[in-house]
Amino acid sequence: MKLPPVRARIQSWWHNRLPRRDTLTLTQRNVYILPTRAGWMLALTLLLLLVASINYQLNLGYLLTFLLAGSAVVGMHVCHGNLRGTTLHLNPPDPVHAGQAAALDIRLTSERPRIRYGLGLGVIGADLAHAPLAWTDVPAQGSTTLQVAWPVPGRGLHALPALTALTLFPLGTFRVWTVWRPAAPVLVYPEPESHPPPLPPGEPQAGSSGSARVQSTGEFDGVRAYRRGDPIKAVVWKKAAQTFAAGRDELVSRDALSTQRQQLWLDHAQCGHSELEARLSRLTAWVLMADRLGLDYGLRVPGREIAPDQGPAHRARCLEALALC
Repeated sequence: MKLPPVRARIQSWWHNRLPRRDTLTLTQRNVYILPTRAGWMLALTLLLLLVASINYQLNLGYLLTFLLAGSAVVGMHVCHGNLRGTTLHLNPPDPVHAGQAAALDIRLTSERPRIRYGLGLGVIGADLAHAPLAWTDVPAQGSTTLQVAWPVPGRGLHALPALTALTLFPLGTFRVWTVWRPAAPVLVYPEPESHPPPLPPGEPQAGSSGSARVQSTGEFDGVRAYRRGDPIKAVVWKKAAQTFAAGRDELVSRDALSTQRQQLWLDHAQCGHSELEARLSRLTAWVLMADRLGLDYGLRVPGREIAPDQGPAHRARCLEALALC
C-alpha cells in the first residue's frame, strides 16, 4: 500500500529515529494505543445513548451507557497490557534468491503468568495480499515463534524493513502496536537462470595437456563408471542417488586422472551475455548445477577469484560473491 507523500515522509523520519536492534522488549515507552474504527463507532454510540438518556431521563439508559463505557475502559487497559512486557527476538535470516520471499523467524517471549492472546506481526507498508500479518498466542511464562514473509527487492545485502507487533484483544475497540527496526541484514543471491546451457568445458591445469569434455547432458566429465577396488570416498553418492531414484543400479567414481588434468571454472567473462544481471543469473544456475553434481568448481568474477572446491560452504561463498558483485 502506497502512502501519501507527506505521510510517507513523516513515517520515514519517525522510523529513522528508532535504533536498530535484534531484540526488543516492549514497555510503556515504545507501545502505542489508539481506537480502531469499531472503537470510534462505540464512542459515537455511547455519546448518543448519553444524550438520549439525559433528554428522556432514562435511568436504565444511564446504566447501559456507563456499563458499556466502563467495559471499553477496562478493555483499553487489558489491550495495552496484552502487548506490553513482550520480548521480540529476530533469528538471523537465511539467504534467499531474488524473486523469493525472505522468511523472518521471530521469537516472542512472555514472563507474565497469563496467556497473551492475539498478537500479530508483519512488515510495515507491505502488501497484505503477498505478506499478510502472522498471528499467534504466547503461552504463560513461555515463548513461541512466528514466521513473517518479506518479498526481497533484489540481489545484494539489504537491511530489513521496519516491523510492527500489534494486538486488538479483547474487544477490538483499541489497537495497540509498536514499531521495530531489526539490525540483522538479509543476503539476496541472484535469481538462477530458468534454462541454463550446459556447464562450460574444463580448463587444463598448468603443465597438463589434457582437455575436458562436456557430455550431452551438460555434466562435467570428471567421473567414470565404478570399478571394483575403487575407494568408497571416490564414489559420487549424489549421482548414485539420482540413478537409484531412476530405477538403475549404477555407481560412478571420480576420475582422479581427469581431475588432475582439468578444472571447472565458472567465469564471468565467458557467460555469453552482455548484461550484468543476465551473466550473474547464469553463473548462479551453473553454481547450483555443479554443486548438485558434486563437482569441484571455481568462480571468477570481477575483482575476485574463488579456487575450485565443493560443498555447502564453497557454494555459499560463490553465491555470496555473485550477490555482492
